[in-house]
Amino acid sequence: MKILTCLKPGQFEYAEKEMPLLSKDLSIIKIKRVGICGTDLHAFEGTQPYFTYPRILGHELAAAIVETNNADGFENSEAVTIIPYFNCGICIACRNGKPNCCASIKVCGVHIDGAMVEYLSVPSYSLVHGDGLSYDELALVEPLAIGAHGIRRAGVKEGEFVLVIGAGPIGLGTMEFARIAGAHVIAMDVNKNRLKFCEKNLNIAFTINPAEENALEKLKQITSGDMPTVVIDATGNLNAINNAFQYMAHGARYVLIGLQKENISFSHPEFHKREATLMSSRNATRSDFEHVINSMKKSLVNPATYITHRVMFAHVKDEFENWLNPANGVIKAMVQMD
Repeated sequence: MKILTCLKPGQFEYAEKEMPLLSKDLSIIKIKRVGICGTDLHAFEGTQPYFTYPRILGHELAAAIVETNNADGFENSEAVTIIPYFNCGICIACRNGKPNCCASIKVCGVHIDGAMVEYLSVPSYSLVHGDGLSYDELALVEPLAIGAHGIRRAGVKEGEFVLVIGAGPIGLGTMEFARIAGAHVIAMDVNKNRLKFCEKNLNIAFTINPAEENALEKLKQITSGDMPTVVIDATGNLNAINNAFQYMAHGARYVLIGLQKENISFSHPEFHKREATLMSSRNATRSDFEHVINSMKKSLVNPATYITHRVMFAHVKDEFENWLNPANGVIKAMVQMD
């Protein structure tokens, strides 16, 4: 079978590899779609934490089952996606129902080789029923689940003002699920086109470009002086993360979905007087995946909104670097395997 490996930052190479063999508690799936996410782009740039080379990228996927072992309820040829965060099942996080932050987690396409292959062996417990969704839709479940998990971590309530910083694919999904939770969503980004996308495609009523306007004053205006009770970073940008502490209302929650390699810093007195809460949001759980699938089936989320670029697997090597250029307007690039 054909594979595509990121040998080192900036370099891809196609190669041939033996097909995986069926083993105990594993399933073989035929990859149909692979979504390109920030993790993949950062790996190509050389800025992705928890990463070693060479690595086969890809964890946002749709596939058809070829054969299974210990996958009760799943059938050959069934359309599926997977929960790509393979967990140990025995550490304290797993025992407490948080396999998304397992102490020995192996994320497909990050810690271990991923979906830029024709066939992939995955733990049978990771399979998720397609439930009638298309391959395109199934490949978008995982990135949307990241946002859904962040909203659940924040405990968003109806009527709250939720500021989401970063209007990339993860930020957009976060906005969608904040809206579904009944929040008043505020989108912040320095990219005008992405803010327009939020207004046009997601019906976001409030947008802020901190490069062109006073973000603090605009937030006060939108919230009648209260400031947002939930702030979510989906950029992973150090300056954006540090600046956002000033945007919190008293008693607010600040959730970091974006990941930064360096230390973050903030004023303890300002944070303390707000009795603020700072938390991270890592990956997602099966309940988040199910929430996304149900939301798609109810037409609360339109997956087609996100796919702006499409390429066949044979051309990924040539096209990948173009997706890093903001001028190309990429929201979600989708790789079609056949």
